[in-house]
Amino acid sequence: MTDTAILVTPEADPALPMVIAATGFAFLLVQLDVSIVNVALAAMGSGLGTDVDGLQWIVDAYTLAFAALLLFAGTLGDRIGARKVFLSGFALFIGSSAACGLATGLVALVMARVAQGAGAALMVPSSLALLNNACAGDAAVRSRAVGLWTATGSAGLAAGPVLGGFLVDAFGWRSVFLVNVPVGVLGIALTLRFVREAARRPGSFDAAGQVLGIVALVAIVGAAIEAGSRGWLSPIPLTAVVTAFVAASAFLWVEARSRDPMLPLAFFRNPAFSAATLVGLCVNLTLYGILFVLSLYLQHERGYSPAEAGRAFLPFTVVLALANVVAGRIAGRVTARPLMLAGLCIGAAAYAALSATGEAHDALALHGGLIGLAIGIGITVPTMTSTLLAGVPAERGGVASGVLNTVRQAGGALGVALFGTLLASDARMGLHAAALVSAGLLALAAIVVAFAVGRRSAE
Repeated sequence: MTDTAILVTPEADPALPMVIAATGFAFLLVQLDVSIVNVALAAMGSGLGTDVDGLQWIVDAYTLAFAALLLFAGTLGDRIGARKVFLSGFALFIGSSAACGLATGLVALVMARVAQGAGAALMVPSSLALLNNACAGDAAVRSRAVGLWTATGSAGLAAGPVLGGFLVDAFGWRSVFLVNVPVGVLGIALTLRFVREAARRPGSFDAAGQVLGIVALVAIVGAAIEAGSRGWLSPIPLTAVVTAFVAASAFLWVEARSRDPMLPLAFFRNPAFSAATLVGLCVNLTLYGILFVLSLYLQHERGYSPAEAGRAFLPFTVVLALANVVAGRIAGRVTARPLMLAGLCIGAAAYAALSATGEAHDALALHGGLIGLAIGIGITVPTMTSTLLAGVPAERGGVASGVLNTVRQAGGALGVALFGTLLASDARMGLHAAALVSAGLLALAAIVVAFAVGRRSAE
């Protein structure tokens, strides 16, 4: 049976293929902007006259806004309508992409990246709600539709470095942002023509939790970025750390007492849920951090052009896509726990191999490490998600997924901030240290999974 045949059923919306296309374009752009910027960083640094600190803010402004507003955006879609939120997010993302491409200075670019991240946060949960609505409660159709939606995001994430390298070499760094505009306009046109509004769900906003969460996240990431050039004990990073601690403590206090919390703390009483969340944090922290460091290392230290740097990531992108497919098929026959352990161990070994980049057998360390990392992450992420969802009631799956995605995006922002500080003195040694720290974090996550995730909880 073909994909189209599976999607066309009496219950599902006849326009479901177009709904998948519209929401898929959105998720493709969101994921593309996570990875496409990395190979443009060296050109941005030269064009804007900024140092590593500025480049960290360019990357993290997007990821921070995305992480900070993700749970709020899901709630907003439930309250006022997912279609309305989705279109608003799409328009904001396109407008801010154009603003990024036209920015004349670092501050303007960072502010536009914040708006991009906010648009991404509005699009992702509302796109899933619209997909679910179009499937009309048919679980088989929904599974296939969400699978296709996920595949478009994976394609965007994988294509980012290669496409970004080509665009920067051919048209300059601004093109990595401007390329979003025509795709986004097509997505909005499809949404206006084919996508129906989803049902609304009444409820309250956790305004205090939202504000405190944003303050804590921005403060700790900002502290890590500024500490790279100022030192952790200088006034600005130290004040930011204290602010993050106070805001995080207040956030936990508010969430524990809220009737409708943004972050249901009760989820973390389940060891499998907590372990899967930790895995998500470690995977994104290490991956985003290492891609940031490696992109700058290849261009600054090795003299790669943006296109050459993009091609260096090509084996990673191809293998990651294949590993996701293979892991999805194996997961139906094997429980998630051993697969997640295998993926984490392979990822840790791959990071250890990457730490040898710049020494003897350099090509083997670089390409072998990236391929091993793609295999490890490709196995880990789907099994991590299934383990997390198995740890909560089925009706809370959407909230649980939102928590996982928020933690993963926050981990990515923190990884860029922390690993970027390692580049301050020596790029090669910074890459070496970042890879070894990454190997240690994934090994630690594997130990936690081994003890916290029982065989039954991962089934």
